[in-house]
Order: sequence, then structure tokens, then C-alpha cells
Amino acid sequence: MRDFLIISLVLIGCLAALRRPWVGVLVWTWLSIMNPHRYAYGVSYDAPLAAAAAGSTLLGLLLTQDKASPFKGGAVTVFLLFTLVATLSWLNGLDVEGDYYQWSKVIKINLMILVALMLFHSKQHIMLLMWVVVMSLALLGAKGGVFTLVNGGNYRVWGPPGSFIEDNNEFALALVMTIPLLRFLQMQTPSKWIKRGLLLAMPLCAASALGSHSRGALVAIGAMAVFFWLKTPHKGRMGLLLVVVGAALIVFMPDEWSSRMQTIETYQEDASAMGRISAWWNAWNLAWHYPLGVGFDAARPELFARFSPYPEEIHAAHSIYFQVLGNHGFPGLILFLAMWIATWRSAAWILREAPKYPQAAWCSDLAAMCQVSLVAYAVGGAFLSLAYFDLPYNIMVLVVLTRLWVQKQAWKQEGKLEGRWMAMLGCTPSVATAQPAGRN
Repeated sequence: MRDFLIISLVLIGCLAALRRPWVGVLVWTWLSIMNPHRYAYGVSYDAPLAAAAAGSTLLGLLLTQDKASPFKGGAVTVFLLFTLVATLSWLNGLDVEGDYYQWSKVIKINLMILVALMLFHSKQHIMLLMWVVVMSLALLGAKGGVFTLVNGGNYRVWGPPGSFIEDNNEFALALVMTIPLLRFLQMQTPSKWIKRGLLLAMPLCAASALGSHSRGALVAIGAMAVFFWLKTPHKGRMGLLLVVVGAALIVFMPDEWSSRMQTIETYQEDASAMGRISAWWNAWNLAWHYPLGVGFDAARPELFARFSPYPEEIHAAHSIYFQVLGNHGFPGLILFLAMWIATWRSAAWILREAPKYPQAAWCSDLAAMCQVSLVAYAVGGAFLSLAYFDLPYNIMVLVVLTRLWVQKQAWKQEGKLEGRWMAMLGCTPSVATAQPAGRN
């Protein structure tokens, strides 16, 4: 039954993408982030569903006239330069053939990011992309949260099999990044029941993140909560709610969880933490000896033997910064950081300019919650290898598109979107005076 449902939904989306290729981007995003086919047990498990979605989208892109240049801001330009540097690093790396699979995964994601920038332009597009991105993770987070609560936090929560976030640590960080985006959606929908569902999903995602037993996720959720509080206008009420919910979840977790979290203070005695430090030294020294990078795999025994003070501790970088540094050298790291700085600055521009227009009130909410999500990524990512995962790049797309929407004052061209579901999802214009014209 699961196989039939998943394949049917993908097939419908692929057919729709031939006329409206932006639908195909949504299908691709759902498959890439959530990996729903990995939760089936039949033919869909290994079926090339993502390839089908991408193929139909690219064909639709060729046929449609409703597209634009993807160069929509400084963040996008830096993103393309980073992709180029990563490709050159792979071609100039130590094992071109062995690293091809990882490079192909990254380049497919980056290609579809560019396609999204070409096809998405309206508020409807932005909101639907946000819903697909958020719910792809929130549904898994809610499931993991219930699992954690039912089992008293005694078992770890894992991500979708065969995905970037299969590991418990990476999955936990993705959920922490999702919480502020859930808050954004809750602020936009007029439906009381959807609001309540989204409100329930937030603590469940937090419970799932804690249930992963990830120390990096604990640090990330702390940083996210503090910045979330700073961004809210109701600091007293929100601060009390965050403290109560956070304390309740932490007290609920078992002694094993508490003992593991306490090893943050005694990292010298923890093999996993020392493995990270070994990998960070390896990446740092690699960047000096291989200015163009070594490709997509710096965790090689021969490299640790030469460049790490702990050559017996061979680990992946477990840090987005050292992951990029070890793979693509200082040029890659500089571009990687510049991309997120440019995204942050675009969100700051929205927060500064959007309040001038009542029609753009939702844009301020989006920019603020995207910044909170990026804080979680920046802090939690310091301890996790998640440099190429879709979610932060989708946040970049959302911020870039929203800034352009405000710059163009697009509400003057966009007509009122009809349909009960569009209204419930918060896709309708913010005020009733929107001009009835333009593209949807």
C-alpha cells in the first residue's frame, strides 16, 4: 500500500511538472529531504523516483516560458562559485572515480536549487516550498518525538535510511532547524486546527532531537531557543514557555542521556570527541598542503597518518566548517561562509524593508525564523558533517526569493489566489487590496 501511494503521488507530480515544472521541484524536494520511499518495503524502495521527478521538471523547464534567470542575489552567485570550486576540487582530488558518487549527489541537489530559483517567483511558490520543506521533516520529527516519549527516551531516534540525515546526529540538527520554520507557518495559517497541529509538532520535534542522544543537537537547540526568544515580540511569555518545555523534556530523559550530555565537559576522555579533534587537525593541515582540495573524502588513513596528531583516530569531520575545509581547502571554506553571510544579510534586509509595506508582513516573519534556523545550523553544524544537505540551501532559496518579492513589490501584480486550501496554507495576499493580475 505504501509503495502504491508513493509511486502514485510521484507519478501525478511528474505529469503535472510537464505543464507546471515548479510542481516537479516540490516533488523532488519532498523525495530528497524526507525520502518517503525508504519507509516502504516494495518496489518503490529502490525505484528512481527522484530521477523521474528531476527529469520531468527539467523537461517542463524547457517547455515553459514562465522562468527567469537564477541569478537573484549575491548569495546565489557565491553558491554557484562554491559549486564550481567543489567540482574543481573533486576533479583535482585524490580519487576522482571513488568520489564521483558523492559529487553527483551534491551536484544534483545544487542543480535543483538553481531550477527552483528559475521557476519560483510568487508568494504561492514561496509558501508551498516552505510547507513541503518543513512538513517533510516535521512529520518524521513528530513520529520520532512520540517514539521518544513512549519509550522514555531510552532508544535513539534515526533519520530516513540512505539519506544525508540518516545518522542520529544529522537528523537531530535538521529537526532543530525545522522548529522555527514551523513557527513561521503557524503564524501564517488562519486555521485554528492547523495552528494547533503545528504548535504540537514543535515540542515533538524537540523531543525527537533530544531522543537522538546527540550532544551537538543539544548545543544547537540551546542556541536556537535563545535566538528564537530574541526574535519574538512577546519575550516574557515566550521565555517562560521555552524554559518550561525545555526543562520538562530534559527532566524526562533517562540517566543514560544525562550522562552522555555531561561528556561535553570532559571531551578529552570521550573517544568520539577526540575523533572529531583528530579530523579537525587533519582538515586544517590538508588545507595548507592541498590548496585546491582533495575531493569529497578527507577521511583517509594515509592522510590522517600524515596530518593528524592522533593518526589512529580516523573519523569524518563532524563539522560543516572542517568538512568543507578538508574537502575543498580555504577557497571552498571562504565561499561556503560567504554564502551564508550573504543569505543572512538578505534576511536582515527583509527585516529592515518589509515592515514598510503591510502586504509584506509575512516576509518579516519568514526572514526572522530563517535567521533562527540558520543560527541552529551554524552552531550545531560546528559538530556535524552536514555541509551538503538540502535544507539550508532551501532556506537560502526562500530568503532570496522573498527579498526579490519585496524589492519588486510583487503584491501589485499578484492577484488573489483562489481556493480554500491555499488560504489555509497562508498563500493568499496579506491584504485584500492586492491587484487582480499577474502570474501564480
